[in-house]
Amino acid sequence: MASNSVRIAVLPGDGIGTEVTEATLAVLEPLARRHGIGLATEIVPAGAFHYQAIGEAFPEASFRAAEASDAILLGAMGWPGIRQADGTEIAPQLDLRFRLQLYAGVRPVRAIPGVPLALADPRAADIDFVLIRESTEGLFYSRGKGLVMADMAEETLRITRSTTEKLARFAFRLAERRAQRSGKRPFVTLVDKANVFRAFAFMRAVFDGVAAEFPEVESGHHYVDAMALDLVRRPWAFDVLPTENMFGDILSDLAAGLVGGMGFSPSADIGDEHAVFQPAHGTAPDIAGQGIANPTAMLLSAAMMLDWLASRGAGEAFAEAGAELERAVDAAFAAGLRTADIGGGDGTAAVVREVMERLVR
Repeated sequence: MASNSVRIAVLPGDGIGTEVTEATLAVLEPLARRHGIGLATEIVPAGAFHYQAIGEAFPEASFRAAEASDAILLGAMGWPGIRQADGTEIAPQLDLRFRLQLYAGVRPVRAIPGVPLALADPRAADIDFVLIRESTEGLFYSRGKGLVMADMAEETLRITRSTTEKLARFAFRLAERRAQRSGKRPFVTLVDKANVFRAFAFMRAVFDGVAAEFPEVESGHHYVDAMALDLVRRPWAFDVLPTENMFGDILSDLAAGLVGGMGFSPSADIGDEHAVFQPAHGTAPDIAGQGIANPTAMLLSAAMMLDWLASRGAGEAFAEAGAELERAVDAAFAAGLRTADIGGGDGTAAVVREVMERLVR
């Protein structure tokens, strides 16, 4: 990529996806100027309403534009009443994960100052871990391929050595980087169901093989049902949690509930060459168009994007911009910003205003 200038494919999508995208672009523009970085954005059409209008959810031209970009910023896609012929929802974001081999679904879970937490224990203020959802295999391998007959239906789970190795190495390297920034001990915990399924016993053996390459990083395992319990009982005890696709899908929603809800849940789907950054929430038809969508998850996803671009050679100014954006979000909520999803009266525009105000202080 050209030094200090990148191309961002922007897929606003459907429902509140378009609203949180607009809010985030409004913040990124002055942030980019402040740090002297170039962000050239291109709006790329895709999603459920695009499917309704032209019969294609994700035109090949849109995919090629996304593929050619330096990073992809995605709002949210899908709409309950708009479905494909097989009854499934429109989900171009899944197409991106599979076609671009974005195997590492990174879901940071962090207590934000001022945001009410679900747990009364004071240690909840220290929640700061990352779920890494493998995003191309697992049970989602069967997407669009499941067998449906008159008296039965069947889906196939697939776990491969090559993808598990890449996922594990990603997790250990992330743990190392987090430890460098925080000074805390790095700890990677594989979440599986190896006591019942041979596929997960295989996944665990591959993970353990990779763990031997990182002797300075502590590692362990946790069954997924026990992890569901411990994410409520002691979530502050975890650091980096790689897991299978479906397990990660479910646990990341549970984890978001610990720190304010889906409106505070950023994510990234990262591969060897490409990455998509998007809030973990959906299109929220019940509040779409009302101006009350919480754009925080999208803002924090954009901060992740800037940091990733820096790691890809765009320049340290991108990482500095991402860190400042995250600090501005924290400062806004610490000062009393309260969105509707946490019982407040501040809408989308108020979040933009309060965050932008703290970018220029």
